[in-house]
Amino acid sequence: VIWIGHSTFLIKKDGTTILTDPVFSDRASPFKNIGPKRLIPPAIPLDKIPNIDFVTVSHNHYDHLDIKSLIKISKKHPKAIFLVPAGDLKLLKRKRIKNAYEFKWWQSFKVSNFEFIFTPVQHWSKRSLFDRNKSLWGGWYIKHKEYSLYHAGDTGYSNDFKDTKIKLGSPKYAFIPIGAYDPEWFMAESHVNPEDAVQIMLDLEAEKAFGMHWGTFSLTDEDTIEPRERLKNAVKENNSIDFITLKPGKIINLE
Repeated sequence: VIWIGHSTFLIKKDGTTILTDPVFSDRASPFKNIGPKRLIPPAIPLDKIPNIDFVTVSHNHYDHLDIKSLIKISKKHPKAIFLVPAGDLKLLKRKRIKNAYEFKWWQSFKVSNFEFIFTPVQHWSKRSLFDRNKSLWGGWYIKHKEYSLYHAGDTGYSNDFKDTKIKLGSPKYAFIPIGAYDPEWFMAESHVNPEDAVQIMLDLEAEKAFGMHWGTFSLTDEDTIEPRERLKNAVKENNSIDFITLKPGKIINLE
């Protein structure tokens, strides 16, 4: 696993490469010169990424569904399969991206040794003035015969993670957002803080968790590195569970 930045992970397993929420553009915005600008470049340039088999998208906000990146991936990796929430397929088709499928909550996609299940989380969707919640949002639970992984996308705290654990079992590895929460009176419904992220890990009963959705774009009011420091304290208060943050580009060897 390599954390490329924000919610983008490069996952390799059994010769299969999975890319989550790929955002390689300079801004999380529909505009070239307006909107949140990257604080750090992607840990790996898009043209340096090895052959991509699957792309998962959690929801259609611009810091998660970067259509420019998806178009480039589709052209460079024509056999890549794109898995998106229900309601977003038309956008990919309009851009002539092939091998794309859309999913409602709990629907799944099976191929060889993998099963991808789209799961509910507490969030929302919107890309323009008149399309709020016209498409779904969620997490991706990735089952393999040896173990499972879970990418939570973007979420506020809810009981969805307890439900996911009951329905699908506990993932060995979980990728959980820890940033974009301040001011919390306004953001808490749709973005967890580090303490909530720890509770999500406990609800899932995951063995190991990685913090994401911080340090890449300045989306809210907290200091850039505050999520990492708050997570460290929350981990200590919970018997030092195995929940860490990564440096962009660092390779983590999964079993």
